[in-house]
Amino acid sequence: MAVLGIKTEAQKDQPAYYVPAYLRSAGVELVPVPVYYPEAREILGKKVERDLAAISGKVDILDVFRRPADLEKHLPDMKKLAPRAVWFQQGIRNDAVAEELARAGIKVVQDRCLMVEWRRHARPAPSGPGR
Repeated sequence: MAVLGIKTEAQKDQPAYYVPAYLRSAGVELVPVPVYYPEAREILGKKVERDLAAISGKVDILDVFRRPADLEKHLPDMKKLAPRAVWFQQGIRNDAVAEELARAGIKVVQDRCLMVEWRRHARPAPSGPGR
């Protein structure tokens, strides 16, 4: 999972940090892509990529923490990255960008918190002997 707009540990009280931190603790492999914080080299113990175009390898989900008005400038790189899904976090909605991504065969979720959905659908690990 790549996280566009991730914040650094200095902003740990903001969703753009604590949501990816939760997902990392749940075992998700992250690629942090901060928009700001040029001094950041690692976030959550993972090497920072400066933009989506720098990501090598396959990304299943692109989790986005950007203002709706800023999404269009990322659209070409989102399409080129071609994740299975792009997830616009809670409060983020841009129907035109979502439509373009859908036309490119990319699933889009808008205005929903990935951490909330992950928790809702996570199955607790079996416990006890023999499980």
